[in-house]
Amino acid sequence: MANQDLIQEIQALKKERNAVILAHSYQRPEIQDLADFVGDSLALARKAQEAQCDVIVFCGVHFMAETACILNPTRTVLLPDKEAACSLEQSCPEEELAAFLEENKEKNYYVVAYINCSIGVKALADVIVTSGNSQRIIETAPADRPILFVPDRNLGAWTSRKVGREMTLWNGACHVHERFTRDKVLEMKEQYPDAEVVCHPECQEPIRLLADHICSTEKMIPYCKESQAERFIIATESGILHRLRKLVPNKEFIGLGFEKCSCNECEYMKLNTLEKLRNCLRDMTPEVRIEEDLRRRAEAPLQRMLDLSL
Repeated sequence: MANQDLIQEIQALKKERNAVILAHSYQRPEIQDLADFVGDSLALARKAQEAQCDVIVFCGVHFMAETACILNPTRTVLLPDKEAACSLEQSCPEEELAAFLEENKEKNYYVVAYINCSIGVKALADVIVTSGNSQRIIETAPADRPILFVPDRNLGAWTSRKVGREMTLWNGACHVHERFTRDKVLEMKEQYPDAEVVCHPECQEPIRLLADHICSTEKMIPYCKESQAERFIIATESGILHRLRKLVPNKEFIGLGFEKCSCNECEYMKLNTLEKLRNCLRDMTPEVRIEEDLRRRAEAPLQRMLDLSL
Protein backbone atom coordinates (compact mmCIF):
# COMPACT_ATOMS: atom_id res chain seq x y z
CA MET A 1 0.00 0.00 0.00
CA ALA A 2 1.33 3.44 -0.93
CA ASN A 3 2.14 5.84 1.87
CA GLN A 4 -0.58 8.25 0.76
CA ASP A 5 -3.23 5.53 0.98
CA LEU A 6 -1.98 4.59 4.44
CA ILE A 7 -2.02 8.21 5.55
CA GLN A 8 -5.62 8.63 4.39
CA GLU A 9 -6.61 5.46 6.22
CA ILE A 10 -4.88 6.65 9.40
CA GLN A 11 -6.57 10.03 9.21
CA ALA A 12 -9.98 8.41 8.80
CA LEU A 13 -9.37 6.06 11.73
CA LYS A 14 -8.10 8.93 13.85
CA LYS A 15 -11.32 10.83 13.26
CA GLU A 16 -13.43 7.73 13.92
CA ARG A 17 -11.63 7.00 17.20
CA ASN A 18 -11.43 10.66 18.28
CA ALA A 19 -7.70 10.12 18.63
CA VAL A 20 -4.66 12.36 18.83
CA ILE A 21 -1.27 11.27 17.50
CA LEU A 22 1.83 12.33 19.44
CA ALA A 23 5.29 11.77 17.96
CA HIS A 24 8.69 12.17 19.54
CA SER A 25 11.33 14.07 17.55
CA TYR A 26 13.27 10.83 17.02
CA GLN A 27 10.45 9.16 15.09
CA ARG A 28 10.52 8.42 11.37
CA PRO A 29 9.94 11.53 9.18
CA GLU A 30 6.65 10.23 7.77
CA ILE A 31 5.28 9.75 11.29
CA GLN A 32 6.41 13.21 12.38
CA ASP A 33 4.67 14.72 9.35
CA LEU A 34 1.42 12.93 10.15
CA ALA A 35 1.35 13.57 13.90
CA ASP A 36 -0.82 16.19 15.57
CA PHE A 37 2.07 17.17 17.86
CA VAL A 38 5.83 16.55 17.65
CA GLY A 39 8.24 17.29 20.46
CA ASP A 40 10.34 16.05 23.34
CA SER A 41 9.13 14.21 26.43
CA LEU A 42 8.04 17.29 28.38
CA ALA A 43 6.22 18.95 25.47
CA LEU A 44 4.36 15.73 24.66
CA ALA A 45 3.50 15.11 28.30
CA ARG A 46 1.80 18.49 28.35
CA LYS A 47 0.03 17.91 25.03
CA ALA A 48 -1.28 14.59 26.31
CA GLN A 49 -2.93 16.44 29.19
CA GLU A 50 -4.35 19.20 27.01
CA ALA A 51 -5.66 17.08 24.14
CA GLN A 52 -9.44 16.81 23.74
CA CYS A 53 -9.65 13.18 22.71
CA ASP A 54 -10.64 9.67 23.73
CA VAL A 55 -7.53 7.92 22.40
CA ILE A 56 -3.86 8.88 22.57
CA VAL A 57 -1.52 7.19 20.11
CA PHE A 58 2.02 7.72 21.34
CA CYS A 59 4.61 7.24 18.61
CA GLY A 60 7.69 6.93 20.75
CA VAL A 61 8.92 4.33 23.21
CA HIS A 62 7.20 2.50 26.05
CA PHE A 63 8.03 4.84 28.94
CA MET A 64 6.54 7.75 26.99
CA ALA A 65 3.25 5.94 26.48
CA GLU A 66 3.29 5.04 30.19
CA THR A 67 3.75 8.72 31.01
CA ALA A 68 0.70 9.58 28.91
CA CYS A 69 -1.23 6.88 30.84
CA ILE A 70 -0.17 8.36 34.17
CA LEU A 71 -1.46 11.79 33.21
CA ASN A 72 -4.57 10.58 31.38
CA PRO A 73 -6.12 7.70 33.38
CA THR A 74 -9.52 7.92 31.68
CA ARG A 75 -8.18 7.73 28.12
CA THR A 76 -7.01 4.83 26.00
CA VAL A 77 -3.28 5.01 25.26
CA LEU A 78 -1.86 3.06 22.32
CA LEU A 79 1.76 2.37 21.36
CA PRO A 80 2.14 1.25 17.72
CA ASP A 81 4.88 -1.27 18.56
CA LYS A 82 4.89 -2.79 22.05
CA GLU A 83 8.58 -3.71 21.63
CA ALA A 84 9.60 -0.03 21.41
CA ALA A 85 11.80 0.04 24.51
CA CYS A 86 14.56 2.35 25.78
CA SER A 87 18.12 1.51 26.79
CA LEU A 88 18.04 4.17 29.50
CA GLU A 89 14.86 2.70 30.99
CA GLN A 90 16.45 -0.76 30.89
CA SER A 91 19.60 0.49 32.65
CA CYS A 92 17.68 1.19 35.86
CA PRO A 93 15.38 -1.69 36.82
CA GLU A 94 12.84 -0.82 39.50
CA GLU A 95 13.98 -3.72 41.69
CA GLU A 96 17.62 -2.60 41.65
CA LEU A 97 16.72 0.99 42.52
CA ALA A 98 14.44 -0.14 45.37
CA ALA A 99 17.22 -2.36 46.75
CA PHE A 100 19.76 0.46 46.53
CA LEU A 101 17.47 2.84 48.38
CA GLU A 102 16.82 0.24 51.07
CA GLU A 103 20.53 -0.42 51.52
CA ASN A 104 21.20 3.32 51.79
CA LYS A 105 18.05 4.42 53.60
CA GLU A 106 20.06 6.23 56.29
CA LYS A 107 21.18 8.70 53.60
CA ASN A 108 17.57 9.71 52.87
CA TYR A 109 18.27 10.35 49.19
CA TYR A 110 16.18 12.86 47.27
CA VAL A 111 15.57 10.80 44.14
CA VAL A 112 15.56 12.72 40.86
CA ALA A 113 14.51 10.53 37.93
CA TYR A 114 15.05 11.43 34.31
CA ILE A 115 11.75 10.88 32.50
CA ASN A 116 13.44 8.11 30.45
CA CYS A 117 12.62 5.47 33.07
CA SER A 118 9.89 2.97 33.89
CA ILE A 119 6.73 3.76 35.82
CA GLY A 120 8.11 1.72 38.72
CA VAL A 121 11.18 3.96 38.93
CA LYS A 122 9.00 7.06 38.66
CA ALA A 123 6.95 5.79 41.61
CA LEU A 124 10.16 5.62 43.70
CA ALA A 125 11.24 9.15 42.75
CA ASP A 126 10.67 12.45 44.50
CA VAL A 127 10.60 14.39 41.24
CA ILE A 128 10.96 13.74 37.50
CA VAL A 129 13.10 15.80 35.12
CA THR A 130 13.71 16.07 31.39
CA SER A 131 16.88 17.16 29.62
CA GLY A 132 15.20 20.52 29.07
CA ASN A 133 14.33 21.30 32.69
CA SER A 134 16.81 19.31 34.81
CA GLN A 135 18.77 22.38 35.89
CA ARG A 136 15.71 24.31 37.00
CA ILE A 137 14.28 21.40 38.97
CA ILE A 138 17.58 20.43 40.65
CA GLU A 139 17.81 24.02 41.87
CA THR A 140 14.56 23.46 43.81
CA ALA A 141 15.76 20.24 45.48
CA PRO A 142 16.01 20.30 49.30
CA ALA A 143 19.42 21.56 50.37
CA ASP A 144 19.54 19.20 53.37
CA ARG A 145 19.15 15.94 51.41
CA PRO A 146 21.72 14.27 49.13
CA ILE A 147 20.53 13.79 45.55
CA LEU A 148 20.44 10.47 43.71
CA PHE A 149 20.08 11.07 39.97
CA VAL A 150 18.78 8.16 37.89
CA PRO A 151 19.26 6.65 35.35
CA ASP A 152 21.46 8.78 33.03
CA ARG A 153 24.96 9.46 34.36
CA ASN A 154 25.74 11.84 31.48
CA LEU A 155 22.73 14.12 31.93
CA GLY A 156 23.29 13.93 35.69
CA ALA A 157 26.95 14.93 35.43
CA TRP A 158 26.16 17.83 33.08
CA THR A 159 23.34 19.07 35.31
CA SER A 160 25.49 18.72 38.44
CA ARG A 161 28.19 20.88 36.91
CA LYS A 162 25.75 23.50 35.61
CA VAL A 163 23.93 23.81 38.94
CA GLY A 164 26.97 23.37 41.17
CA ARG A 165 25.35 20.61 43.22
CA GLU A 166 27.04 17.29 43.90
CA MET A 167 24.89 14.25 43.15
CA THR A 168 25.19 10.48 43.28
CA LEU A 169 24.75 9.24 39.71
CA TRP A 170 23.19 5.96 38.64
CA ASN A 171 25.36 4.17 36.07
CA GLY A 172 22.97 4.30 33.11
CA ALA A 173 23.28 5.77 29.62
CA CYS A 174 21.60 5.99 26.22
CA HIS A 175 23.18 3.50 23.84
CA VAL A 176 22.86 5.91 20.89
CA HIS A 177 24.58 8.84 22.59
CA GLU A 178 27.25 6.48 23.96
CA ARG A 179 28.28 5.63 20.37
CA PHE A 180 29.46 9.16 19.63
CA THR A 181 33.22 9.60 19.94
CA ARG A 182 35.56 12.54 20.49
CA ASP A 183 37.57 11.53 17.41
CA LYS A 184 34.47 11.62 15.21
CA VAL A 185 33.58 15.10 16.43
CA LEU A 186 37.11 16.33 15.70
CA GLU A 187 37.02 14.69 12.26
CA MET A 188 33.73 16.36 11.37
CA LYS A 189 34.83 19.72 12.75
CA GLU A 190 37.84 19.50 10.44
CA GLN A 191 35.59 18.54 7.51
CA TYR A 192 33.10 21.34 8.28
CA PRO A 193 35.15 24.09 9.98
CA ASP A 194 32.33 26.64 9.76
CA ALA A 195 29.79 24.37 11.49
CA GLU A 196 28.69 24.66 15.10
CA VAL A 197 28.46 21.46 17.13
CA VAL A 198 25.16 21.17 18.99
CA CYS A 199 24.87 18.19 21.32
CA HIS A 200 22.39 16.61 23.68
CA PRO A 201 23.42 16.38 27.36
CA GLU A 202 23.01 12.59 27.17
CA CYS A 203 26.35 12.63 25.30
CA GLN A 204 29.54 11.74 27.17
CA GLU A 205 31.71 14.53 28.58
CA PRO A 206 34.37 14.49 25.77
CA ILE A 207 31.58 15.26 23.28
CA ARG A 208 30.07 17.95 25.50
CA LEU A 209 33.46 19.64 25.92
CA LEU A 210 33.81 19.97 22.14
CA ALA A 211 30.27 21.27 21.59
CA ASP A 212 29.40 24.89 20.89
CA HIS A 213 26.03 24.41 22.54
CA ILE A 214 24.44 21.72 24.75
CA CYS A 215 20.67 21.46 25.04
CA SER A 216 17.60 19.22 24.79
CA THR A 217 16.23 18.28 21.37
CA GLU A 218 13.39 20.78 21.75
CA LYS A 219 15.78 23.64 22.52
CA MET A 220 17.94 22.83 19.49
CA ILE A 221 15.31 24.35 17.21
CA PRO A 222 15.26 27.91 18.61
CA TYR A 223 19.02 27.84 19.14
CA CYS A 224 19.73 26.95 15.51
CA LYS A 225 17.20 29.52 14.31
CA GLU A 226 18.84 32.30 16.30
CA SER A 227 22.49 31.33 15.81
CA GLN A 228 24.56 33.22 13.26
CA ALA A 229 25.95 29.92 12.00
CA GLU A 230 24.64 28.50 8.71
CA ARG A 231 25.73 24.90 9.29
CA PHE A 232 25.42 22.59 12.30
CA ILE A 233 26.74 19.19 13.33
CA ILE A 234 24.00 17.62 15.45
CA ALA A 235 25.05 15.15 18.15
CA THR A 236 21.86 13.33 19.03
CA GLU A 237 19.51 10.77 17.49
CA SER A 238 19.08 11.36 13.76
CA GLY A 239 15.29 11.81 13.85
CA ILE A 240 15.69 15.42 14.95
CA LEU A 241 17.38 16.26 11.63
CA HIS A 242 14.04 16.02 9.78
CA ARG A 243 12.42 18.46 12.18
CA LEU A 244 15.35 20.88 12.07
CA ARG A 245 15.42 20.87 8.26
CA LYS A 246 11.67 21.41 8.18
CA LEU A 247 11.57 24.25 10.73
CA VAL A 248 14.90 25.91 9.83
CA PRO A 249 15.00 25.35 6.04
CA ASN A 250 17.61 28.00 5.29
CA LYS A 251 20.40 26.23 7.21
CA GLU A 252 22.31 22.95 6.86
CA PHE A 253 22.18 20.14 9.42
CA ILE A 254 24.59 17.20 9.51
CA GLY A 255 24.16 14.27 11.86
CA LEU A 256 27.19 13.22 13.89
CA GLY A 257 27.91 9.72 12.67
CA PHE A 258 29.56 7.56 10.09
CA GLU A 259 28.77 7.14 6.42
CA LYS A 260 26.63 4.08 5.61
CA CYS A 261 26.06 3.51 9.32
CA SER A 262 22.94 3.88 11.44
CA CYS A 263 24.97 4.48 14.61
CA ASN A 264 23.07 7.70 15.35
CA GLU A 265 19.66 6.00 15.04
CA CYS A 266 17.66 4.48 17.87
CA GLU A 267 16.36 1.16 16.61
CA TYR A 268 13.60 1.24 19.25
CA MET A 269 12.30 4.63 18.07
CA LYS A 270 12.34 3.41 14.49
CA LEU A 271 10.18 0.35 15.27
CA ASN A 272 7.05 2.47 14.85
CA THR A 273 5.89 2.62 11.22
CA LEU A 274 2.87 3.94 9.33
CA GLU A 275 1.56 0.39 8.98
CA LYS A 276 1.80 -0.23 12.72
CA LEU A 277 0.22 3.15 13.42
CA ARG A 278 -2.69 2.24 11.13
CA ASN A 279 -3.04 -1.19 12.71
CA CYS A 280 -3.11 0.08 16.28
CA LEU A 281 -5.86 2.59 15.45
CA ARG A 282 -7.81 -0.06 13.56
CA ASP A 283 -7.46 -2.79 16.21
CA MET A 284 -7.10 -0.57 19.31
CA THR A 285 -4.03 -2.52 20.37
CA PRO A 286 -1.31 -2.62 21.72
CA GLU A 287 -2.88 -0.71 24.61
CA VAL A 288 -0.72 0.47 27.50
CA ARG A 289 -2.36 -0.22 30.85
CA ILE A 290 -1.11 0.42 34.37
CA GLU A 291 -2.42 -0.50 37.81
CA GLU A 292 -4.13 2.44 39.56
CA ASP A 293 -2.11 2.42 42.79
CA LEU A 294 1.14 2.43 40.82
CA ARG A 295 -0.21 5.16 38.55
CA ARG A 296 -1.01 7.39 41.52
CA ARG A 297 2.42 6.89 43.06
CA ALA A 298 4.12 7.77 39.77
CA GLU A 299 1.81 10.71 39.14
CA ALA A 300 2.96 12.71 42.16
CA PRO A 301 6.62 13.23 41.11
CA LEU A 302 5.60 13.68 37.48
CA GLN A 303 3.06 16.35 38.37
CA ARG A 304 5.66 18.00 40.59
CA MET A 305 7.87 18.32 37.52
CA LEU A 306 5.06 19.81 35.44
CA ASP A 307 4.23 22.32 38.18
CA LEU A 308 7.86 23.38 38.55
CA SER A 309 8.24 23.69 34.76
CA LEU A 310 5.42 26.20 34.27
